[in-house]
Amino acid sequence: MSQDVLSQTEVESLLSTISAPDQSGAALSTISAPAAKSSTAPRSREKVNPYDFKRPERVGKEQMRALQSLHEGFGRNFGASLSALLRSIVEVKLTSVDQLTYSEFVFSLENPTCFNLLRAEPLESNLILDINPSVLYPIIDRLLGGGSANSQLARRPLTEIELRLVSRLTDKFLEEMKHAWENVLPLELSVERVESNPQLVQIVPPNEVVVLISFELTLGGTRGMMNLCIPFNSIERIGNKLSANSWVGYSRSATSDESRSMMHKHLDNALVEMVVTLADSHVTTGDLIGLRVGDIITTEKDVKAPLHVSVEGSPKFEAAPGAFKGRKAIRVTGEIMETPAGWIE
Repeated sequence: MSQDVLSQTEVESLLSTISAPDQSGAALSTISAPAAKSSTAPRSREKVNPYDFKRPERVGKEQMRALQSLHEGFGRNFGASLSALLRSIVEVKLTSVDQLTYSEFVFSLENPTCFNLLRAEPLESNLILDINPSVLYPIIDRLLGGGSANSQLARRPLTEIELRLVSRLTDKFLEEMKHAWENVLPLELSVERVESNPQLVQIVPPNEVVVLISFELTLGGTRGMMNLCIPFNSIERIGNKLSANSWVGYSRSATSDESRSMMHKHLDNALVEMVVTLADSHVTTGDLIGLRVGDIITTEKDVKAPLHVSVEGSPKFEAAPGAFKGRKAIRVTGEIMETPAGWIE
């Protein structure tokens, strides 16, 4: 095996090269020092929000909050109405209010499903109500007299009889939706048609933004989703009415004449208890026990003093005793403004 051996001259030359200052190394260290210093400097904390141009957020946050507040109340009322229809406790809870594209909404649904195409006058575009089969078939079973036992989920389109039964559910939905939106915009809601395949219905272009309002229905041990799809072009012109300020301002407005007349109409048929107090007196327990037929109880009330008439326990009128067509009666002579002295409420 051959082995190369350095001579003394080569060894000295190598040592002199290592000990000599390297000009390029000095220059490199001079340049790299500021770079290292800048790398350790703290970066400015700027908040960066990701934005997807394929899914633009065209509905403002204030309008989304107004839609959420509106449909939270709708969910409670619809749950009560549905419970009365099915004679069973049904809980309807708002789970989310999101905006996404129409294609994303359609491809996220099951097939077949109950896909209701709604017409909402005066809104320009159609709305969509989707009811998941996992909760729809138990509701149909309940309407047909079934019990609370969970039946096997059918993977098929609805029959004509089942569509007639589902119409009772959608009618309740449209009725409560109309009440929920009346403070924002009076709507005339109706079902145009019902489809089983959601991909066969296209109310807006696939990339159009829609607002998806999702509810969770709970019937016994069964849970399922119900989705309301509102295209953006339907609510674009009424965006100012969905702001939080107008929403709060409207709810605190004065009562209209129509609402007053409606309230009076309902109160006119309400039954109330009316009691006329002829007089009052105080007796001892011994005298009360010793009372017999024909005994007379004296009072301090003047015979000409007005009688007090109370309505539901509250003194309201003064009256005079008398008779009318052979029956005891009173004639109202005035209104009591203050509670009489000694009156026991």
